[in-house]
Amino acid sequence: MVIYGTADTTVREIVHVSLGGPMVRVIFTNEFGTEPLTIGAAHVAVSQGGSTINLVSAASLTFGGHTSVIIPPGALVISDLATLNLPAQSDLAISFFLPTQTISQLSQHGSAVQTSYTAPGNVVGAKTLDNPTEIRTWPFVKGVDVKVSAHSGAVVAFGDSITDGAFVAQNSNGRWPDELARRLLANKKTADLGVLNEGIGGNRILHDGTGPSALARFDRDVIAQSGVKYVIILEAINDIGHAFTTVRPYDVVSADDLIAGYVQMAERAHTHGIKVYIATLTPYHGAGYASPAGEQVVQALNQWIRTTNQIDGCIDFEKATQDPANPAMYLPAYDHGDHLHPSDPGYKAMGDAIDLKLFESK
Repeated sequence: MVIYGTADTTVREIVHVSLGGPMVRVIFTNEFGTEPLTIGAAHVAVSQGGSTINLVSAASLTFGGHTSVIIPPGALVISDLATLNLPAQSDLAISFFLPTQTISQLSQHGSAVQTSYTAPGNVVGAKTLDNPTEIRTWPFVKGVDVKVSAHSGAVVAFGDSITDGAFVAQNSNGRWPDELARRLLANKKTADLGVLNEGIGGNRILHDGTGPSALARFDRDVIAQSGVKYVIILEAINDIGHAFTTVRPYDVVSADDLIAGYVQMAERAHTHGIKVYIATLTPYHGAGYASPAGEQVVQALNQWIRTTNQIDGCIDFEKATQDPANPAMYLPAYDHGDHLHPSDPGYKAMGDAIDLKLFESK
């Protein structure tokens, strides 16, 4: 299926950053593409809301000094550093022009919970797009690197839809990694740490599905990121949900299988000097997804996470979100309504439950 390519198109994606700085570079991806991807021009600017940008805090992007780039199938490219006064906790508008071309397989983040825009033609430097079309995905943009001081670093939030921020209010930056980023910035001892959200809705540890499995993408999405000093892993609820669903169980796994996956990720991170924190799984009672057998696996994993010496620490999201009167369920105020995902206050409670002392030793 051709996603773009019927006409020349500008895409303006809005992404929220944690740390600010004087220079940025953007990573564009064609990792899942089957044809070369041509980017004809690219531009960055501080967003002023909607499709409007601040032309004073703006810069054109280049690639090895060139204004355009062709990305081979399966590859990514990193732009040259661009001078841009980017405040901490701001929204960055990344605009790029896609000339007419065939794109059969889209490389994108499917659920951005953020409004971005497309418009006809090459209008990457326009202050405001004229009658843009709204999109709620992030196609072709993999990440943003901000130039920071040598002692700064990054925390990777690695997980599934609960890390991705499923059902959080649109454009609110209310995911638990967003709340953690705000708290780190406000704390003098951790103010030099940014947060990279690498959550993918539907992700599993051991099997592909909505994107590659956690084990398959761990090196690319954690170890290869710039300046990573810590990773928080919140994964396995989808492995369990698929394996023990009362509707049609498949890809059956055991608690031991999932623990082995956790250990593999921890070992790989430790090899690169990255501290590993694993979060306990939040209450698991989605209709058709949960089962008594699955709940047993959840509790076995949470017990292992709380007691193992193979990781650097536990973040207890279950305790932070459960109903004390009914520990297998979310506190009602923290339940989105499907008994599987948090509400906006639930996401905030998760971000607030993380002990910042975990990040004070570098």
